[in-house]
Amino acid sequence: MKKTDVKIFVLDTNVLLHDFSCIYHFQDNDIIIPIVTLEELDKFKKGNDQINFNAREFTRELDSLIENDIPVDGIELGKGRGRLFLVTGKPFSKEIENSFSEHSADHKILAIAEYTKNKFPKRKVILVTKDINLRVKAKSLAINAEDYTTDKVQNIDDIFRSIETIENLNPEVINKLYQEFDGIPIEEFNFINKITAHEYMILKAEGKSALAHYDPIQKLINRVEKRRIFGIEPRNAEQTFSMDALMRPEIPLVSLTGKAGTGKTLLALAAALQQIHMYDQIFLARPIVPLANRDMGFLPGDINDKIGPYMLPLFDNLGVIKHQFKANSKEISKIEELLKDEKLMITPLAYIRGRSLSNVFFIVDEAQNLTPHEIKTIITRAGEGTKIVFTGDIQQIDSPYLDTNSNGLSYLTDKMRGQDLFAHVNLVKGERSVLAELASDLL
Repeated sequence: MKKTDVKIFVLDTNVLLHDFSCIYHFQDNDIIIPIVTLEELDKFKKGNDQINFNAREFTRELDSLIENDIPVDGIELGKGRGRLFLVTGKPFSKEIENSFSEHSADHKILAIAEYTKNKFPKRKVILVTKDINLRVKAKSLAINAEDYTTDKVQNIDDIFRSIETIENLNPEVINKLYQEFDGIPIEEFNFINKITAHEYMILKAEGKSALAHYDPIQKLINRVEKRRIFGIEPRNAEQTFSMDALMRPEIPLVSLTGKAGTGKTLLALAAALQQIHMYDQIFLARPIVPLANRDMGFLPGDINDKIGPYMLPLFDNLGVIKHQFKANSKEISKIEELLKDEKLMITPLAYIRGRSLSNVFFIVDEAQNLTPHEIKTIITRAGEGTKIVFTGDIQQIDSPYLDTNSNGLSYLTDKMRGQDLFAHVNLVKGERSVLAELASDLL
């Protein structure tokens, strides 16, 4: 291996499954792939989920790097990058044997990290894993351990930021905003802080206020009006802004964040139904993350019975919209017709993969349980005329290998902020009920 200032990173299996291209993201440092991780990858290669795709892609990438025999001094990863080493199993030290009786894959990886640390005492050896418990185990053995941070969001507070209220404006500008339907040039407001693309704000002057939106194409500030959409009426400024972003055809990508009960999915579904004449289909999907890490195969019944419990929250939102109308109304008939003709589909996200996403209104619920790569895969498959809406609560993550900073919804919102095709609204106030709001805040 190389000079002492070059680090050695030992990668856990979950890092490879999280990002199959991860080996190219460690600059000029060396990388060790324990052989046991390849054994674990074999268990994930079959299936249609993103994790299965990543397992297959990493295996193919590794195969392309190994032409014949593996060089003793490692595999070159390209200019400006380090070298890749495949390391076979190493004996457990007494300390590992005494600490962990089970010879699990995690403990075999720990043994390799410890062996590497002892073999190269002048170099910094770091175990990279998304498993918090494994990081703690490593540190208990005095082995450096870190999370995989390449796609982590640094400025997470920006996503939680509430709608900005801009005060002490000229009352005449507010009056003009009400008079000019198309909006007025942003220069007339003399804002102190920079306004980003599709930013929503509350403007205030003496005795006057207005909800406003910045159009980055026309460079206009226009007023946002509260309106009822397919039986659903916004109850606060955040919901009004969300509905505006959902109804704007010039914004094909929207993310709505907020705690449970703020109306994210309900607003998105209502907006989709209102605009169905503009789209061929409405897809309402969510990733399946089984509770307690149990595969959904333990549930009784056929596949529809198994996925049913995971889809109930989406059907609940549809039920809320139905209850806004009389049983014999044209709106109820329209919804039933859309469901029958599969123009409105409520389904697990895995069932959407591989389908055409041209001219559809695509709502992805619980998007905080997706990885950044999964988010990218979904968006890059969007064809002409498609609008994609991601909703979720980045503080309620079910995946054991994602957190507030590393989940796909946070990553999307952070990377896309300020783009002309993207809008984000963080909803703070719960509207489900007074009891639900109190529980969300206190429990």
